[in-house]
Amino acid sequence: MAKDRFDIKQKEGLSLMTDALVIIDKETGVNYLYVCRGNGGGLTPLLDSEGKPIVTKDGYRK
Repeated sequence: MAKDRFDIKQKEGLSLMTDALVIIDKETGVNYLYVCRGNGGGLTPLLDSEGKPIVTKDGYRK
């Protein structure tokens, strides 16, 4: 895995100890939501209204 494979597209502080990040996999273009609170967290792909992963086309490597 390339060490610069992922980009953080957006970061929001939801509360004092909770952050949400939208992360793009530059190899596939798939967008993920990562939410962390304290020392725990979770990761899930972002889905469109049809249940398909959201893909950022400019996220692909050429």
